[in-house]
Amino acid sequence: METELQELPISVQSFRKLRTNDYLYVDKTKDILNIAKNEKSYFLSRPRRFGKSLLISTLENLFLGNKELFKDLYIHNKWDWEETYPVIRIDLGERSHKTGEELKKSLNIFLTELAKENNIKLNYENHNDKFGELIKKLHKTQNKKVVVLIDEYNKPILDNISYPDVRGVMKEILHDFYQILKSQDDNLRFAFITGVTKFVGTSIFSGLNSPKDLTLSNNSSTICGYTEEELKSYFKNFIPILGEKYGMNKKTILKSVKDMYNGYSWDGKNFLYNPNSILSLFDEMKFNNYWFETGTPTFLLELLKTKTNLNSILNQVETGSEISDSYDPENIPIIPLMFQSGYLTIKKIKVIDLIDNYIISIPNKEVKDSLVKYLLNLCVNYPLDNINNLKNKMRTNFLNKDSKNLNLNLREMIANVPYHLHLDKEKYYHTIFIIWLNLLGFEIDGEIATDKGRMDAALIIDNEAFIIKIKFSEDANKIDDLIDEALNQIKNKKYYEKYLKYNISFLGIAFADKEVKCKFNKMKEKS
Repeated sequence: METELQELPISVQSFRKLRTNDYLYVDKTKDILNIAKNEKSYFLSRPRRFGKSLLISTLENLFLGNKELFKDLYIHNKWDWEETYPVIRIDLGERSHKTGEELKKSLNIFLTELAKENNIKLNYENHNDKFGELIKKLHKTQNKKVVVLIDEYNKPILDNISYPDVRGVMKEILHDFYQILKSQDDNLRFAFITGVTKFVGTSIFSGLNSPKDLTLSNNSSTICGYTEEELKSYFKNFIPILGEKYGMNKKTILKSVKDMYNGYSWDGKNFLYNPNSILSLFDEMKFNNYWFETGTPTFLLELLKTKTNLNSILNQVETGSEISDSYDPENIPIIPLMFQSGYLTIKKIKVIDLIDNYIISIPNKEVKDSLVKYLLNLCVNYPLDNINNLKNKMRTNFLNKDSKNLNLNLREMIANVPYHLHLDKEKYYHTIFIIWLNLLGFEIDGEIATDKGRMDAALIIDNEAFIIKIKFSEDANKIDDLIDEALNQIKNKKYYEKYLKYNISFLGIAFADKEVKCKFNKMKEKS
């Protein structure tokens, strides 16, 4: 007899719709209770497609007192359902705004309609004045403090990140609009604001009543995303079906799912699955890249195009609390932006002199494969549609130590490097090659410090270690000399010493003008 599977809430962000249609719901109300019981304001940063909108919808129904929707959930018998509150829910992620006037019009229409629903007449015409008036009158007419929920609070700024004039207008409009919340603090029971990034100049994160930031809070680290226990419990009927399709037992299929989609953390202890990826995986019963296509903000891709040193993105980075700080949209550091957008995550927290230091890196295989492919396309303008074919050819050449054909493939790629990116810097070519090897599916250690110096890269494949040295010159006539110099440097500096338990091969690579050449040397067989 076939096991009946519960309907999966693909693209369902309404808590009411999810519960009334008996979609599968991973119960997050224990985390929600911990914050909703407090008369405070909160901010939460999480990547796109991570369940923020569903969280906002759940809070909305909780404060409206829709008890029937919470039947059998953790919070059901722990919440005072007699206490209901008027709710103002603003979703700036619903549409894109290309001009300041469009944004003002949207805010005006929303506030006017919400006032009508509550039989309130607004006297003011300006959207800022309407916002304050609506909060006051909701409090007065219902004799209850107001709950304000704002989803994707700065999306109008992010949507126009490449247009400084429009971006500035959006920031000014949102600053004045959110300033109303500060003046209405006495009328508010609870406020919850979500977004991908934190920007200064929006007024939310300044002043005495700025919201408590939950982004790195231990108490809210699992409020969005699925834990390992939740995956095994709520999707227990889906897992065997996926395993059967791929010919894997339960243990093996769970490991594959974990490698592909797990790894997000905001406390270095609880590691989570991306909800969108897991729901799509079990809906399609197929491993695929689901998050990059729907969760990658356009503003991030635009900013990546301006960066020439992308290697740090692919390696583990140690940083401080600045990864969750507020930044001016005029100057956003790439590492905090990658963290807040979901491309980097916390893997471990080290306490040094009582201060938390965060070890961050790419969360999982899904993100890494997608990001590397995109970075490669940025570096060499190579068509994304052709990358898989090239990847297969280069991987074969690499494993066979086929210098001749690997040279041909490298030339094919280097020929597509935009002219303005041919910089007189070895570091840029190091970056390109590390990205290439990541794309091929190899785990790369880049710029490894040894007691003899710093090697460019090393990778382990099965029982073999490849020690890599890259050389650069503007003079194409020196390319053969550069190859020999690279191989000799690996040998003379003994970069291979920490890999002696493996069979060792050297790989010298030379970039000269727009020429590239590589050569493998076998050092020794494992003794």
